Amino acid sequence: MRILLAYISIILIWATTPLAIKWSGEGPGFLLGATGRMSIGIVCVAMLLLLRRQRLAWHSKARRTYLAVALQIYCSMLAVYWAAQFIPSGWVSVIFGLSPLITALLSAIWLKERSLTPGKLLSYGFGVGGLAVMFGSALQLGQEAALGIAGVLVAALLQSASAVWVQRIQAKLPALSQVAGGLLLAVPAYWLTWRLADGQWPASLPLASLASIIYLGVIATTIGFVLYYYVLAHLAATRVALITLLSPVLALMLGHTVNHEPLTMKIAAGTALILSALFMHEYFDRMVGYLVRKTTSKRLRSSA
Repeated sequence: MRILLAYISIILIWATTPLAIKWSGEGPGFLLGATGRMSIGIVCVAMLLLLRRQRLAWHSKARRTYLAVALQIYCSMLAVYWAAQFIPSGWVSVIFGLSPLITALLSAIWLKERSLTPGKLLSYGFGVGGLAVMFGSALQLGQEAALGIAGVLVAALLQSASAVWVQRIQAKLPALSQVAGGLLLAVPAYWLTWRLADGQWPASLPLASLASIIYLGVIATTIGFVLYYYVLAHLAATRVALITLLSPVLALMLGHTVNHEPLTMKIAAGTALILSALFMHEYFDRMVGYLVRKTTSKRLRSSA
């Protein structure tokens, strides 16, 4: 029951995160928006560690796990914040829907999982088709929108690599410790990046931006990341990545309703193809196996 509740919570958080990311960067800039979020997050996580009297492990596997988590918290999230400047917020969640496909491919290569079945390969085709449609829509908005899609793709690749790397290490650390260790490495990198690339405090900070940064720091980073790594510790990486099956639809609806983002037939078609790819990725081989077993059972009964 706890895993199910955590799973549902992650879906809702991931559905609202893209719009909050976009709003958080519209006032102070995407770098300071991301840095502020992670700084709030590390304070909240440190408070939770103190309340629970939980110490961070520093053995070899723990350090490697923190580095793997930082790959997602710093590298992947930085790419998302940069890309969110150029595309509608709902697109971020849709393109991130390709994470299960990328995760399965990396798991096959890195963890030697047998995940490249005919159904999985067919789902990749649908995913690439959906991505091509999204790129077509982006080109209509301008070259920067295409760059935004490319940025989210890089972010999805880095997040998938982080998830598979964590599972490969098998440090069996508490979720809170994983997030805390990753933030300890990521937050200084964020501040250094902001100082070198920008370094200017905003003249004003809109209320929507401030509220978004606080929401992302307290809810998306602290609660969202902890729940994510909690679920990741109990379920396969490919199944965890299937959270992106529902969050894109919710994110598109939210962006269209609240932020008046475009929702054209091309966007709907691309989204449908990507979601179909996700559904096929998870259930196609099971359905084929079920039909084969059912057919074989009927033949055996008729021949008896």
